[in-house]
Amino acid sequence: MRTARRSTPIGRRTPAASADPVALPRRAPLPARHPEPVLDVVVPVHNEETDLEPCVRRLHAHLGETFPYPFRITIADNASTDRTPRIAARLARELPGTDWIRLDEKGRGRALHTAWSQSRAPVLAYLDVDLSTDLAALLPLVAPLISGHSDIAIGTRLARGSRVVRGPKREIISRCYNGLLRGTLAVGFSDAQCGFKAVRRDVAERLLPLVEDREWFFDTEMLVIAERAGLRIHEVPVDWVDDPDSRVDILATALADLRGMARLGRALAGGRLPLAALRRPGGLDEDPELPPGLVRQLLRFAAVGVASTLFYLLLYTALRPAAGAQAANALALLVSAVANTAANRRLTFGVRGRGGVLRHQLKGLAAFLVGLALTSGSLAVLHRTAPGAGPRVELLTLILANLTATLLRFLLLRAWVFPGHRSRRTTGSSAS
Repeated sequence: MRTARRSTPIGRRTPAASADPVALPRRAPLPARHPEPVLDVVVPVHNEETDLEPCVRRLHAHLGETFPYPFRITIADNASTDRTPRIAARLARELPGTDWIRLDEKGRGRALHTAWSQSRAPVLAYLDVDLSTDLAALLPLVAPLISGHSDIAIGTRLARGSRVVRGPKREIISRCYNGLLRGTLAVGFSDAQCGFKAVRRDVAERLLPLVEDREWFFDTEMLVIAERAGLRIHEVPVDWVDDPDSRVDILATALADLRGMARLGRALAGGRLPLAALRRPGGLDEDPELPPGLVRQLLRFAAVGVASTLFYLLLYTALRPAAGAQAANALALLVSAVANTAANRRLTFGVRGRGGVLRHQLKGLAAFLVGLALTSGSLAVLHRTAPGAGPRVELLTLILANLTATLLRFLLLRAWVFPGHRSRRTTGSSAS
């Protein structure tokens, strides 16, 4: 058993975070002959006396048969109160290359942070004890890290090529969560929650001190920071079967995740994270063609939005006498939406060339329908509740409805129309 060191308290700056930023060296492949464990697979557990032994024995057998390098399995027990510690200790005695650590505090993120911080293996991974993810994806997960191709690798259940068996409730929650991440933090990776991830140790040494969360948001925070720093994230489509015995409190976890998103968004917008310490020479972050960050995107989108709104109001005012309120609103909104998509494509999201223009415009028109529903609906409500309202009241109503539609449009543009134009990831299959 390895003794677990006390992890850094949340919110306290670590020496690595406060030191002068020095860029990471270029990635290099690991040597073919490596005397020490190349891979350390952490299995975080809390009161898993039923699943722990079959999981670890199956994982050990799989690695022994298929993994060409020395490996270690680390059972990270975070404050279990059942027979989990005794089972972990016995497995560590019986299975070569198996270890375990004990933490006094609960939290999956805390267990991973502690286990990864102590490990000396050049590649660090983890998987959930229920083995929902097929182990056949483990070697494809870590191979890009061993070869020096990527910095982080994640399993994804939301890419073409993935095979997923789960109920509609968890499917909807997962897609809404990842959609919310794309809309608010503009992430490029497709699945933040799959319990199947790996990271190079040189990256983890710089990245872990910046990750504050010690619970379920740990994975998401780590990935967002890594992507913003320009690190390469490799995605592997997985076969995944839902565990019906999951004991995760969905409501409490969702609220904690929302708080984590807000905290992380404030830190990124305020420039409080030393991302320069995570960048590599010649990395994607040095590409001048990449779109700007969230704050600059918002400013450019707002400028385009102001111009589009003025254009829309001028068209509406010109068309209103001849076409009537509803027809003038629809036509003015359609024309300004096409112009708005074209301007945001070039100025806000940095997309150049003619490739994908038609697809972007069609998706932009779908977003336009949301604005049309809001503005037309607001006009209908106004005319029903105040039949004698004049043009000035109509304009004020449309301005308020347009502001709401503009916010929704921005989220749709980032999450759906131009989702890949902030991506720092690679994938073994095209993302859906």
